[in-house]
Amino acid sequence: MSDSTSPVHPNWATLTEDDARPWDTLESRVLVDGFRVVLEDRVQVRPGVETLYQYRPRGPRAVFVLPVTPAGEAVLIRQYRYPLRATVMEVVAGGVERGENLLDAAARELLEEVGGVSDDWVPLPGFYPQPSISGVVFYAALALNVTLGATQHEDTETIERVVVPLAEAYRMLEAGEIQDGPSGLTLWHARRHLTGRGLL
Repeated sequence: MSDSTSPVHPNWATLTEDDARPWDTLESRVLVDGFRVVLEDRVQVRPGVETLYQYRPRGPRAVFVLPVTPAGEAVLIRQYRYPLRATVMEVVAGGVERGENLLDAAARELLEEVGGVSDDWVPLPGFYPQPSISGVVFYAALALNVTLGATQHEDTETIERVVVPLAEAYRMLEAGEIQDGPSGLTLWHARRHLTGRGLL
């Protein structure tokens, strides 16, 4: 997929900084440098009111993909998440590399995590996962008619591919069994499209 042919969701263009900024940054310093930068800024909220704010700056992006097979099955993953010390049910997801087209990143993650390939993409609304502490932006998509092959997991990933009927995936969502927030929101946004295509 190239930039000129890849579909986008209308809200993706709105996930930008505002022109007007009511808070003034007085000074900024890097607390953590490297892959996940953390800043601490001294900010003037209004005259006479200042605060220190620790956060991840805007810039990092990630994609979240709900893969669906021609048989109407959802392809989910169970992934061990070290900060939680728990294995969590999720949709396919991963970071967008610098300069990478969003749906190219989605296709790459689909192949790597579940061995999936699709030429039928539906962009879903993007969102901010933790706007109080992070400038990370997440973009969601639905991949239809996904064919499955061999996965290409990284050495540091502990992932199990889970293929279930779409009705079961949505039962799990409604029962609170999908506890990863971005995965739940991706499923929620995909539901209208799946229903419209007669898959739910």
